[in-house]
Amino acid sequence: MKRSLRIVLPALVILVWLVVAGVGGPVFGKIGEVATNDQASFLPASADATTVQERAADFRQPSGAPAIVVLERDGGLTRDDLADARQLAAALTDRDDVQGVSPVIPSEDGEAAEIVATLTEAADPGDAVAAIRADVDAALPTGVAGYVTGPAGFTADLTAAFAGIDGLLLGVALAAVFVILVVVYRSPLLPFLVLGTATFALCASILVVYALAEAGVVTVNGQVQGILSILVIGAATDYALLYTARFREALRDHRTGWGATRAALRGSVEPILASGGTVIVGVLCLLFSDLNSNKALGPVAAIGIAFSLLASLTLLPALLMAFGRAAFWPRRPAHGSAHPVLTGADARGVWARVGRLVARRARTVWIVCTVALLAMGAGLVGLRADGVPQSDLVIGASQARDGQDVLADHFPGGSGSPAQVIGPERDLDRLVAAVRGVDGVDDVVAAAADSPSGTTAVGDTAGAASGPTARPTVSDGDVLLEATLRAPADSSAAEQTVRDLRTAVERVSPDALVGGVTATALDTDDTGIRDRTVIIPIVLLVILGILMLLLRSVVAPLVLIGSVVVSFAAALGVGALVFDQVLHLPGADPSVPLFSFVFLVALGVDYNIFLMTRVREESLRHGPREGVLRGLGATGGVITSAGVVLAATFAALGVIPILFLVQIAFVVAFGVLLDTVVVRSLLVPAVVHDLGRRAWWPSRLSRTGRHM
Repeated sequence: MKRSLRIVLPALVILVWLVVAGVGGPVFGKIGEVATNDQASFLPASADATTVQERAADFRQPSGAPAIVVLERDGGLTRDDLADARQLAAALTDRDDVQGVSPVIPSEDGEAAEIVATLTEAADPGDAVAAIRADVDAALPTGVAGYVTGPAGFTADLTAAFAGIDGLLLGVALAAVFVILVVVYRSPLLPFLVLGTATFALCASILVVYALAEAGVVTVNGQVQGILSILVIGAATDYALLYTARFREALRDHRTGWGATRAALRGSVEPILASGGTVIVGVLCLLFSDLNSNKALGPVAAIGIAFSLLASLTLLPALLMAFGRAAFWPRRPAHGSAHPVLTGADARGVWARVGRLVARRARTVWIVCTVALLAMGAGLVGLRADGVPQSDLVIGASQARDGQDVLADHFPGGSGSPAQVIGPERDLDRLVAAVRGVDGVDDVVAAAADSPSGTTAVGDTAGAASGPTARPTVSDGDVLLEATLRAPADSSAAEQTVRDLRTAVERVSPDALVGGVTATALDTDDTGIRDRTVIIPIVLLVILGILMLLLRSVVAPLVLIGSVVVSFAAALGVGALVFDQVLHLPGADPSVPLFSFVFLVALGVDYNIFLMTRVREESLRHGPREGVLRGLGATGGVITSAGVVLAATFAALGVIPILFLVQIAFVVAFGVLLDTVVVRSLLVPAVVHDLGRRAWWPSRLSRTGRHM
């Protein structure tokens, strides 16, 4: 190729990526504008809570979430306190983001009062609740504590917790990766090239995701946004490290950067594409989810991995070709210098010692590793991953959680967040009786569009009410009942009450549906449990098929899949022990095992693909068992570095004070380290070495070549 083209081509590639980063960089701070953290929007269309939410607008004016203001004074609220509360309610009525405000409702013990401010449909809960909290603080008399809680309050606290997901999370992840790269490569320049590649891949990913989210093609929420950043930085860095290792090797054999680039691409493009393709297919299996929040991550993560691949195979080669040996200064590989000895008595370093251990005690090594991993997996018996209350999603201070506790002390716990029942008007009296008969229901009213409060008394309460009562609103022959629960709306007791409600109203009418805040959480958890039961086997089967095609073998892929499954069980088992016995967390969301499995299996197979493609390459030249040792020696350093980098990037998720992100951060980071240090370094090489030719059945490696 002409010398001029060798200069122009990499320059053109770098220029294209600079343009992409220039356009995508500013979008990074705007992706929150197209993100939503509304739990109900992630339910499947078939869920009862979804249907109730969609039909609720037929019975009353469409509105946003309720914000519940709770005021409390030890010893009891005074008349002046209640007068101030009425003034506060009047002030809230004048707000543009508030649709309606209830009267001040004192508690029976006289120590508290509540005001329910229903937001407008267009109001942003985060901004609206922040403004209401400022109004409450300004209006509070001395000695009165005030809180803003309810669905709007919890959404606002969750949104605030996600606020650091753009800057803080990315900053921590990049800083951790930079430090690791400096320690590993002892080069001041190479870390900037690798991180630049990862950052440009992230900019391109966010540019595409933002456009698709704005067009309504994909859904983005806080967890998707955070995982995208971490996944792209971690994966792009991993692929970059694999290419960098090959490029460094090639510089010993080639005088020019062009020759080294061609050789490095030939040696790395297959494992990088195979690894990235495996992760893409693995995350796309989330499309089989019924829960839209899980389904949303699939295409977004696939976009991120695709750009990680593209940047690692275009931008990084162009940058390394431009800088050449200077990229590795001060430890520049000289042309014609000897390659490190990988096996034998002359081999030096930790990976040579590991290889000798595997060669001498292969069966002992893999049996001990397997037993140790299974022992760690025993912690799974204590895993509680069937959902947590909304009040526990935010780690640390939460005014909504504190307010919910105060509300439960003085009022029915479900006050302001009723369960909603839609059923035929002809069965109204029987439905009311069934709802009232459920243990855990405090009161029941019906929606009434012509009532000032939006509700009207029904059943025995309607007959005993003083003065006329409004007629319940009827839509398509149905009425909407609202049942106030005694337990807090996000508690397990409230969820059991909703289950009992569904059983009770279905006896009256099979068409009756139960929704509301508690039902939404219940349906979300039930759907999440269903998703992980369905998706985990699909991921295993799909990745197993990819490995069989890639390695042209049946036995080796089964070994790899088995190893990452055992590793995942160990990581989740240790995680369960840490969450329960050390951190004393209230449980885990069903998405924690699912997301952890998808990432650990896909990324764990990633490292095994890096290892086994090199082992296969060396086995074709030196025989199956010698190929294992040479492949381990050649890839040990780079895969370990990649694993530490990926573990550090996922651990960065822990800086966001959201329970399920902290749990995913621990499980994935710990699991990646297990994969890197135990599974890929000891377990897999020992099993493949012990099996010899049989590991590659039915490919020609199982029939030809040296056995030892």
